[in-house]
Amino acid sequence: MRRRLRLTYVLLIGALLGALAVPLGLAYAQQRTHQLLLDRRADATHLAGLAEQAVREGGPAEADLAAEVRRYTWLYDAGAEVRDATGAVLAAGGGVGDGARDARHGALAGRTTERLPLVTPFGPRRVTVAEPAGRDAQVVGTVLLVAPADAARRDVALVWAALAAGAIAMFAAAYVAAGRLARWTLRPVAELDAATEAIAAGQLHARAPVGGSGPSELRRLEERFNAMADTVAAVVERQRAFVADASHELRTPLAVLTLRVENLRSELTDPGSQDYERALDEIDRLSALLDDLLALAQVESGTPAAVEPVDVVGEVRPRLDAWAEVAEARGIGFAVRLPGELTARCVPQTAGRVLDVAVDNALKFTPEGGRVEVSLAEAAGEVVLRVADDGPGLPPDELAVARDRFWRSPRHSNVDGSGLGLALADELARASGGSLDLLPREPHGLVTRLRLPIQSSGERR
Repeated sequence: MRRRLRLTYVLLIGALLGALAVPLGLAYAQQRTHQLLLDRRADATHLAGLAEQAVREGGPAEADLAAEVRRYTWLYDAGAEVRDATGAVLAAGGGVGDGARDARHGALAGRTTERLPLVTPFGPRRVTVAEPAGRDAQVVGTVLLVAPADAARRDVALVWAALAAGAIAMFAAAYVAAGRLARWTLRPVAELDAATEAIAAGQLHARAPVGGSGPSELRRLEERFNAMADTVAAVVERQRAFVADASHELRTPLAVLTLRVENLRSELTDPGSQDYERALDEIDRLSALLDDLLALAQVESGTPAAVEPVDVVGEVRPRLDAWAEVAEARGIGFAVRLPGELTARCVPQTAGRVLDVAVDNALKFTPEGGRVEVSLAEAAGEVVLRVADDGPGLPPDELAVARDRFWRSPRHSNVDGSGLGLALADELARASGGSLDLLPREPHGLVTRLRLPIQSSGERR
């Protein structure tokens, strides 16, 4: 936008400079052309007086006329021709050429040259001036002058060059000023853009600086934007605080309830009652839900998480050993491919917690005799953790919403879970500057892929 605004300013200034410089240049060229005409007409009038005297008196007057013509042509390097009314040449010098015929006929008719072609640096090289000789309507001869326009062209060229140089200098100054003006005008916009980008990245406390430079209207917009951001951040913070406080406070009565329900076992006539076991399962489910809610509230607290180099292999290996035992107990194949060492820049425990969510889901939906594959590798400058299963998978429309909070597939509503695992994993991935993707697997199954920024070799040193 800055370029477009600067271009607009420059175009307007360029048009203004052109509107000033071009008329000034043309006006000077016209003035210099008129001055040249007046000078040559004065010479032609002087020779016309001598021609009239030569026609009327003859003899010595003709000699004086011829001498004056020779002197004129030598002095000005011009052509001059004097004729009487019959067309006989009385005096000539320098040569006038055939192009002066029309001007001569006009002078015989009593018309003097009233205008010349506009003199510019590119022409004309010579100008023709005709003047009738005689008094009143009695034309006794004509005078033709073909004079060079070099001096006039040089003057016009100098003035035009000065105007062009001035216009270029002013345009350069205007270009610099337009850049500064555009930068000053759009500085609040750039600050707002940076603030909105930071807020979109999760930094809810980011604000646009107030009191800087820029148009007052945009400065007021920054102040109102900050006020709006404060209100939204306060609302979000209250919601998160409520979720975190509620999750934390409910854990105590839930723990007490669990203890009391377990103490009732001795009072049951049938200790293996299905209703009793289901009640304990629901309590465990509520406890897991509260843990997930508390973890999600902490991740979404708006406080930037500390991103640091993390040994991903060392973080996930112990968890994979534990999950291998669970998979073996369920009769599910569990394959793991890990490199010797791989370091990512992320929030600590991100890879481990995302692995727990992905493997837990994979083992839930993979039938007995199925297979779950876990791999960790470097690809395209990223650390990629991949968990693939050969369960039923998810259709495309469900893949798009599977990371929403509390989302459960209608086909799996009877499967244990809080519906917060993938949402928590997605928030952890984004807090680390990475991403979480859910992809279909052929011929069936689901692939959960976590991508994290890799720790470069330069940073490792």
